[in-house]
Amino acid sequence: MAGSPSPPATGGRQPIPPPVTQVAGARALEPWAWQRAGALLVSPGPACAAVSAPWTHQRQRVLEDALAADPSGAPAWSAALALLLAPGDGALRELADQRRYQWVGDTVTYVVNRNLNVSNHCLKHCSFCAFRRDPDQAGAYWHGLDELQRRAAEAAAAGATELCVQSGLSPAARRDGSALAYATGLLQALHEAAPGLHLHAFSPQELLFIAEMDQLPLQAVLDGLIAAGLGSVPGTAAEVLTDRVRQRLCPEKLSARQWCAVLLQVHCSGLASTATLLAGHLEAPGDRAAHLLTLVALQQWAWQHGWRGFSEFVLLPFIGAAAPAALRQKVGRDQPDRQAMLTLTAQARLLLGPWFVNHQPSWVKLTLAGATEALGWGCNDLGGTLMEETITRMAGAEGGSSQSPAALEAAAVGVGRPVRRRTTLYGPVIPCAA
Repeated sequence: MAGSPSPPATGGRQPIPPPVTQVAGARALEPWAWQRAGALLVSPGPACAAVSAPWTHQRQRVLEDALAADPSGAPAWSAALALLLAPGDGALRELADQRRYQWVGDTVTYVVNRNLNVSNHCLKHCSFCAFRRDPDQAGAYWHGLDELQRRAAEAAAAGATELCVQSGLSPAARRDGSALAYATGLLQALHEAAPGLHLHAFSPQELLFIAEMDQLPLQAVLDGLIAAGLGSVPGTAAEVLTDRVRQRLCPEKLSARQWCAVLLQVHCSGLASTATLLAGHLEAPGDRAAHLLTLVALQQWAWQHGWRGFSEFVLLPFIGAAAPAALRQKVGRDQPDRQAMLTLTAQARLLLGPWFVNHQPSWVKLTLAGATEALGWGCNDLGGTLMEETITRMAGAEGGSSQSPAALEAAAVGVGRPVRRRTTLYGPVIPCAA
């Protein structure tokens, strides 16, 4: 669309800056990625004089100019915080919807895919997670390769073009003593069962865990997985990219800087990833602003180097129904505040600007009705059919675990928008009749 910078075409691994000295605690990461992550990660700035005030075209232009100049600079911070404090009124919604049309058009997209959550065995203890289990705990499970291949073949027969593969972090996920060998064997088995399906797999947390388990450089892990058929990476485990929040919400997870460094290496290796924000829990507007500004900075860096970077942004509203009592009490709700999340949907569209043209709500978390409403607040994509969803369902979400292509198409048509099926990276599959 007019006025939107285009991501460059991508090939293989691109040139990177020369190495610098690496600090302790990130030895699996390449020194250049660790250094650059520290420079691109935006920390919450001062509260400024920002107050809740209607968002206007003029204020949006000021924000976009500041972002283009330097997303980590004081003008960008001040404008971003002002946007995150703006009321979720009709003016905000209309401006987000206009920018969505300007940058990506009217067509609503979706992908036919299947989630494969291999196992919920996990040694981490994130305060919000209802998915993880100890191996001997009630509800713990581990799908073997035969079962995963069966599900992959079933997905291919149903018209899927993607398998989304994520799991808990288990030291037992090894083959011949190697975590990387297990992961590459998993990808190869899925390709054997469902040739041609795009493998969207392994979050930044999982990638770093494999490297740490095998005491390998992250780049060796990425190279091995790509050779085994890895097509792209889900940008989960980001939660909120500020240490203040992470120390309270998920102190055992990789740090915000590590998440950024892993994604820099993922993008440098020729892979695209998604980007996410888990919102509606302990974070403040400043945390949201810092997170979104960091995503812009990472995307700008990727495009400057000819990398694909992020393919989409996905807002993940917090589900607290099965969270520990202490966290539920602090948050004060079990299900998302729909209006607050719609407001944040519009704010994210406006803040991420032309650097993120694809925005996706979560029908699992918001319900399909809520996700459909988000199409009027800046979103252009309805995500995937999933076929099975485990992580959010176990957290107590009310949106279900599967959608049919017909249901997603009807949702788009119901709000007067054309619709088409897409690939993982937003290429065309078969145009759908509206």
